[in-house]
Amino acid sequence: MTTQPSHLIVVGASAGGVGALREFVAGLPVDLSAAVLVVLHLPPSGSSVLSAILDRAGPLPATAAREEALSEGTVYTAVPDHHLLVSDSRFRLSRGPTENRHRPGIDALFRSAAIEWGPRAMGVVLSGALDDGAAGLALIKARGGVAIVQDPEEADYRSMPDSALAATVVDHVLPAAKIGAAIQAEMLNRETGSTPPVSGLDRLEARIDAGEQRGSEEVSEMMQPSGLACPDCGGVLFTVAETERYRCRVGHAWTSSALLVEQDVEVQKSLWTALRALAEKQQLAERMSAAAAQRGQDRLARRYAEYSDENARAADVLRRLLYQSDGPGPDES
Repeated sequence: MTTQPSHLIVVGASAGGVGALREFVAGLPVDLSAAVLVVLHLPPSGSSVLSAILDRAGPLPATAAREEALSEGTVYTAVPDHHLLVSDSRFRLSRGPTENRHRPGIDALFRSAAIEWGPRAMGVVLSGALDDGAAGLALIKARGGVAIVQDPEEADYRSMPDSALAATVVDHVLPAAKIGAAIQAEMLNRETGSTPPVSGLDRLEARIDAGEQRGSEEVSEMMQPSGLACPDCGGVLFTVAETERYRCRVGHAWTSSALLVEQDVEVQKSLWTALRALAEKQQLAERMSAAAAQRGQDRLARRYAEYSDENARAADVLRRLLYQSDGPGPDES
């Protein structure tokens, strides 16, 4: 028989997150009256062994999430290619649009917890690249919940903790191993006040995460076009209020940092394609020059040779640009 949890703890991690998650669950109290939901960025195909890893790492049982009722004292992990959401005291697994190309998405879980559980939600951001979880943690805090961030100095990748700290005033900044004790203290001592209302925009994003968007016009009616294109589908991106986040008409979500990295990838891909085309043009012009010379067409041979040299020079410029380009650093991609 399951016991309904008193609180909901939602945890997000990405690069370097497995070690941080193991330390986090090891520090959870054995008598925890909350349910713990974990999103670690996963590839869409295959299976995840995260639940087995966390089951061995701490005092609480860990299992992969299914569409069932939440139970206190249990750690639930997201499954590949599905957003992990909550509806009151039950799970929801959704194949709604990706966030920063991820499904499961950290912000999708955090947003769901903030809306459904209000001040009884606690968000935890651990090691990871870019800024996933920052917007969702800010919403948890705005709805009266508790915001906790792993100490960036301890995190293997500090970008996610740093971004969360920049997005909202958090309640605790701690090593992963000490977060469990802080959660227990908050549950015992925190007084629950009034819960701020949920905005229409937040509810729209939650419905998009759940795959319940009623039509593409909903996004354009509530958000302003940004002049940028969605890397997922090529559609127009709309600015989510005044935040540095974007959604396209069909719901794909991007933060500014993730969008910049993705655009850098696209530019790099285009430049490498151009370099390959220039190299092939140079090689073809060389062959045509040699063939013309064999036929005694010296003027034509010189023209093709000059064309080959032009492409070689252009390729050299492009090659130097590619090799010397300063793209996003290792903690940003």
